[in-house]
Amino acid sequence: MPAFRTLDDLDPRGKRVLLRADLNLPVKDGKITDMTRIERLCPTIAELCAKGARVIVCSHFDRPKGKRVPEMSLKPMQAALSASLGKPVAFVDDCIGGEAEAAAAALKDGEVLLLENTRYHAGEEKNDAALAAGLAKLADVFVNDAFSAAHRAHSSTEGVARLLPAYAGRLMQQELEALDAALGNPQRPVVAIVGGAKVSTKLDLLGNLSSKVDVLVIGGAMANTFLAAQGHSVGKSLQEADMHDTAREILAGAKARGCEIVLPLDLVVAEGFAAHSPNRVVGLDGVPADMMALDVGPATVADVVKRLSAAKTLVWNGPFGAFEIAPFDAATVAVAKEVARLTEAGQLRSVGGGGDTVSALRHAGVSERMSYVSSAGGAFLEWLEGKELPGVAALS
Repeated sequence: MPAFRTLDDLDPRGKRVLLRADLNLPVKDGKITDMTRIERLCPTIAELCAKGARVIVCSHFDRPKGKRVPEMSLKPMQAALSASLGKPVAFVDDCIGGEAEAAAAALKDGEVLLLENTRYHAGEEKNDAALAAGLAKLADVFVNDAFSAAHRAHSSTEGVARLLPAYAGRLMQQELEALDAALGNPQRPVVAIVGGAKVSTKLDLLGNLSSKVDVLVIGGAMANTFLAAQGHSVGKSLQEADMHDTAREILAGAKARGCEIVLPLDLVVAEGFAAHSPNRVVGLDGVPADMMALDVGPATVADVVKRLSAAKTLVWNGPFGAFEIAPFDAATVAVAKEVARLTEAGQLRSVGGGGDTVSALRHAGVSERMSYVSSAGGAFLEWLEGKELPGVAALS
């Protein structure tokens, strides 16, 4: 992990601080349906305000593609941010230009200003130098607290960090420290759980993890591809027949690196993907031709739990089965609860992330019981793939 400065290195009193946040929240019928990102952002804003900073918050929202799309305005976030902070938050109708500059200049110590959607400017996603300069003109220092947007070299994440003294906010710091503890300098043995539908979408992830962890557990529909590549019949199960050679290469590569890949020992099969569909547990060569695997079975769960009991660190990305529909959530829930128990007992450092993973851990009721659950989505995945994140590199 590159060295970076945090709020511990910044005396913000009297300074205008441009804070890159991620306010790309889910909104339905004009109402925010999940406040997680605001809740995780507020400690950084509150700390800066308490230390006398003049905080200027910028963020993207949705994909307006350089146009002013009213329903993609950040204006609705003003009230939510104000409520979470417990103090007024001003709003300005642009993120650069005279109006934004005047609003930023008028701020007093401890006050907060929210700028309009950075993606209303086409230059944002092109990392346009003029837009970055316009943002830099508003402030004295830059704080990036949007790890979830750090995998994109945009004007408000990478460009402006080159123009102002740059620091990591508390959320960015938490994410980087959690990931470093998981993969950078972990306590061993390290176990990774990777699920998902397709091997083809996680080639880089599997390749990088197999070079860094001791045990790699593969679940989800992608496990079907590996099983089929080994000659097992998987019936109507979702799998990628054109990825069999690749799956065998991944297995051989992991073995050469000293990484043990763990595949299912048994499967839960059903005729269709429907709630409470008649199902049964079968061995690897017992999948009927007219049925599909929708979860792993109890023998697999027991095998994974046994391996976790000997581990010190866990990285989790992807469920074991179709967790959205009962009873095909059983394996994911069972393993998640054991991970939570081991974490709370001080035996395991557990880090999870990725869209389906976060949903699955919430479904299992353990998202608050793990060491860290990342809300970063794509950035979390790219970090696991071993890719450099421009927004992080710019802070070093």
